[in-house]
Formats: sequence, structure tokens, C-alpha cells
Amino acid sequence: MAHKVEKNIIISSWVITSLLLILFVPRDKIREAQIPFLFKQVITWLFGLVVVEKGFIEYPYRLFFKKANKSSFTFEYFVYPALCTLFNLYYPERRNALIKVLYYFFHTSIITFLEIIAVKYTKLIRYKKWTWYWSFITLWITYYISRVYYRWFFRNRFSNTLTSSSN
Repeated sequence: MAHKVEKNIIISSWVITSLLLILFVPRDKIREAQIPFLFKQVITWLFGLVVVEKGFIEYPYRLFFKKANKSSFTFEYFVYPALCTLFNLYYPERRNALIKVLYYFFHTSIITFLEIIAVKYTKLIRYKKWTWYWSFITLWITYYISRVYYRWFFRNRFSNTLTSSSN
């Protein structure tokens, strides 16, 4: 059976990511969690297609939508948006700048590290005119943009919590 490892990784990614969402998105924040999820999907839709179509990255093995789209449906449209959702829900808003930078670094580093492993040992992703640090930078930027959007969308809540904490 060809690509057994790749298929297992994709299925495991769906299961693990689904469990992370079920376990770590509180019931009272499900509606709030949809905002960063959908926003990250928009970003990855646009950016992911550009990167693939320009030949920077290739996804040799895809389980879903093989003929419709050259990008990885699993990672671009489910895993990254789900991780971005958790990133936003648990962002250390009231902590100092160093903690916030480390939070970004931790999240982007984990994803980049797993991507490097996938590049090296599987046929899930192949760098053509790309390197790991471009992944790290683009993940950091997209997390930042999603955080800005998230704060903007919930600006009334953030302005209330920040003014009440300063009193």
C-alpha cells in the first residue's frame, strides 16, 4: 500500500486536531472560536494557493481534493486554522511583551518543526523554492494578522477589559 505513512499522518491530524478543538474550546466560546478559524482559512486560501501555484511548495500526496486544488486541504484549511483558533483563545493578553513574543515563538516553532519533519521524512510536502524559515515567518505573520483581526472583531470586549483592569 503506497503512501501508508502519509495517509496515517493526515487521518491522525484530523483526529488529533478535532480532539484539541473539542477539549480546549470551552462551550461558551464556540462562537468566538469561529472568528479566528474562518479568518485563518481566508488567509491560507489566498496565500496557500499563491505559494503552490508559483511553485514554491508542492504537496505530492493529498488525501482530499486531489484534482481540485494543489494545496493541502488538511493542513491549510483545517489544522492551521484550528491551531490559530487555540492560539487566539489562549493568548496571554494581560502578560508582558516578552511572554507574548514567546507565545508567538512557541506556536510558530511547533508548526514549523513538524513541517520540517514532514518535508524530510514524508511526501506530504516538498520545498521547491522555499525553506523552513519562510514557513516560520509566514506563520508568525498570519498569526499576527489573525490576532489583530480577532482584537478588532471583539474590540468592545477588549476595550472594556483593558479599561477595567487599569482602574
